[in-house]
Amino acid sequence: MKYSKVYIQAIGYEIAPVVVTSAELEHRLAPVYTALHLSEGQLEALTGISERRWWEPGYRLSDGAIAAGRRALKVAGIRGDQLDAVIYGAVCREHFEPATACRVAAELGVGPEAAVHDVGNACLGVLNGMVDIANRIEVGQARAGLVVACEASREINEIVIAQLLENPTMDFLKESLATLTGGSGAAAVLLTDGSFDGPRGRKLVGGVWRTAPQFHDLCRWGIERDGPNGRYRQFTATDAAAVQSNGVELGTQTWHAFLSELGWSAGSIDRAICHQVGASHRETILKRLGLADEIDFPTFPYLGNMGTVSLPMTAGLADDRGFLRDGDRVAFLGIGSGLNCMMLGLEW
Repeated sequence: MKYSKVYIQAIGYEIAPVVVTSAELEHRLAPVYTALHLSEGQLEALTGISERRWWEPGYRLSDGAIAAGRRALKVAGIRGDQLDAVIYGAVCREHFEPATACRVAAELGVGPEAAVHDVGNACLGVLNGMVDIANRIEVGQARAGLVVACEASREINEIVIAQLLENPTMDFLKESLATLTGGSGAAAVLLTDGSFDGPRGRKLVGGVWRTAPQFHDLCRWGIERDGPNGRYRQFTATDAAAVQSNGVELGTQTWHAFLSELGWSAGSIDRAICHQVGASHRETILKRLGLADEIDFPTFPYLGNMGTVSLPMTAGLADDRGFLRDGDRVAFLGIGSGLNCMMLGLEW
């Protein structure tokens, strides 16, 4: 897929305020570490994550998305009633219904003709939302659209810690490790057709996606019943090694298709913004794709894996800190459980 008149006008983000270190989590898991004869420091050593963020208790997901959305609109000088679409793309949502996007749209002052809905695709939700809006813009159905997301890891981290204390086994620790890397944050991506006053923003050139749905069981987060007559509760289970090996393989296939679709080469890409999984995944995927460490901007060491928020917030931070420069060819490299992979190319 290619685009001729789609621009990222602004990226807004909201960093959660509560800093939670890996050392703090390990302190709470001390009985588990003792039972399994593990030394302190394993969590950071295995993941490269020293800290992550949590929202304050009771913080609404829509509030984070609204704050990030307002930031993006303010930067671009665009009003909420000028949006033709608002899409909420996070894994975490406030209700089964209505769409979390509805409260976001109401608070942003979106007009009655705008499309308002949620999309869900694990950690690719924001990228999927971007493509949805980009397609609307390309065919003339929209001038501007906003994709928002807010992820919260406090609750599921607390649940997993409690479960590990109840069941301190190595197998359960292994399938819970990925959950303990989770962080919290909110992000918003504003896309337009470039017809508004001011700079056009960053051109979205195009992209590709590839999927390997046979691996849908490798990483799961949902609700299960605790025994035949027990209460329902959240659960997570991740085969981290299988997710990485199969995810890297899918990412490599997507990468070759991406370069072919856009007519780019690995050497012609100036900057890469990746989904923030952890140190091992970063090292492996950059090596497989033939990309130098220096063109990547990692945020997972201090923000953790924020799901759908990780990539757009990383891009916003990289832009604010001057890492992304005018004229750069930038690759957005996304991967999500399922398995699904999407890569987008931009001219900064």
